Amino acid sequence: MRALRSALLAGLIAFAPAAADAEGAVSGDRVKIGVLADMSTAMSDNYGTGSVTAARLAVEDFGATVLGRPIEIVAADHQSKPDVASTLARRWYDVEGVDMITDLGNSAVALGVQALAREKGRLALITGSGSTVITGAQCSPNGALWVIDTHALSRAIAKPLVESGEKTWFYVVADITLGKSFVADVTPVVTGGGGKVAGQVFHPLLSPDLSSQILQAQASGAGVIALFNVGGDAINAVKQASEFGVLGGQQKLAGFYMTAVDVHALGLKVAGGLYLAEAFYWDTDEATRAFAKRFYDRQRAMPNSYQAGVYSAVMHYLKAVRAAGTDAAEPVMAKMREMPIEDVMTKGGRLRPDGRVVREVSLFRVKRPEESTGEWDVMERVATLPGDEAFRPLAESDCPLVRAKP
Repeated sequence: MRALRSALLAGLIAFAPAAADAEGAVSGDRVKIGVLADMSTAMSDNYGTGSVTAARLAVEDFGATVLGRPIEIVAADHQSKPDVASTLARRWYDVEGVDMITDLGNSAVALGVQALAREKGRLALITGSGSTVITGAQCSPNGALWVIDTHALSRAIAKPLVESGEKTWFYVVADITLGKSFVADVTPVVTGGGGKVAGQVFHPLLSPDLSSQILQAQASGAGVIALFNVGGDAINAVKQASEFGVLGGQQKLAGFYMTAVDVHALGLKVAGGLYLAEAFYWDTDEATRAFAKRFYDRQRAMPNSYQAGVYSAVMHYLKAVRAAGTDAAEPVMAKMREMPIEDVMTKGGRLRPDGRVVREVSLFRVKRPEESTGEWDVMERVATLPGDEAFRPLAESDCPLVRAKP
């Protein structure tokens, strides 16, 4: 996978931006979309060049032009560094004439670029972050959170498990904002369903050894051990839980920020029995399987929710540009809110005034090796929550754009 990423990154020069004139301005002779993704750090397999591939597939399916102008994709690696992301985004908006930026995995990156998009009168369609503050206190008329967030992940995983009788929970939490957000979002679901939190233990980001935390969780006897961590930390936690027999015992293990790509990397012998939530799974119907095959032919991996979300965001954006008759941010965003979101990833979705895209989210159980029929046949659907049940109600939003309405 790393070798493939290096080769694809080398090929990104094919997305070279249009030349600027002497004053640094770019003519409006094309519609330009920027994919600003983590292509080299902990979450690169979940975003990375797969996000670029998804954007290109969307353009191919939409058509090479919109409003008589060619559509161009540019791409770059933000390295999970907010300052790098802001520098790249500013250049794209100011010098290279980029109309919309997508992916933006990493909450700090997403918030910085969303604020910049508002300042510059451009758009940021965030597919890779899960922080609810993006559509809450720091919402923007120029931004959208496209795929999932900690509130939806919390409800999609915790609600069905609590309702099935899993009333006692123990949290293993990364000591970062995302981890603490999960604690705040999951606990009301657990306690509201008659459950209780038996305990919690925090760990630093990028911890190579989580055996102590996993053993504490195991010793608690809690019915569910919830992993509120990401990237290598989540992978290490699942590996060590498997080594200690958690996944083969009476306790359930839930990875709150994991995808089918992570499961494939772990393997079913290690991850079999794990619970997780996604807003997209490649093996859902004929349309998702056909999309996934095209994606796989280029990436040698199946798409996850975040990569499919790039496809959905780019497709809906281009439809809105066509409907608005312009690529100006305000009328395009108005059309994006007005039009239902219908594509291979999203059925009957909608974009709310706070920037939250509402769609169904599903709980999955990772298959055991003997249950799988192929390399990427890794999960089975357990339950599905409609978007209105999964995402925070608009009436509870602390988005200033919503509160300002009469």
